[in-house]
Amino acid sequence: MRKLLEQCPNCGGELEITEVRCTQCETLIRAHYAPCAFCRLDAETLAFIHEFMRSRGNLCEMARESGESYWTLRARLNEVVRAMGFEEPEVEEDTLADRRRDILLQVQQGKLPAGEAAAALATLSAEKE
Repeated sequence: MRKLLEQCPNCGGELEITEVRCTQCETLIRAHYAPCAFCRLDAETLAFIHEFMRSRGNLCEMARESGESYWTLRARLNEVVRAMGFEEPEVEEDTLADRRRDILLQVQQGKLPAGEAAAALATLSAEKE
């Protein structure tokens, strides 16, 4: 079965579904319907979602099987989230994780004493809440 058209093939405008028909009894229903969020996604994005679901949402497993890096797959997942119109709360988490990594790296390099690092990490945890 073919996927619903996403845009007008003539002008590129947004399409609205106004009719559905039962394949068994031929009942015809006319109304105004909005396409689902998945209908608006391109084939490549749908393939990514398919693989994501097949791996039960495990990006590490997807990375191992596909040969792509975890971070590349994470970026693609963020693109899917944006394409579907969901907010992206992970962005703040990513920023906090980057800040935590920077603090720990400074400790490892001897640039920051452990006590100061613990205080900085506690401050980050408080910011999250």
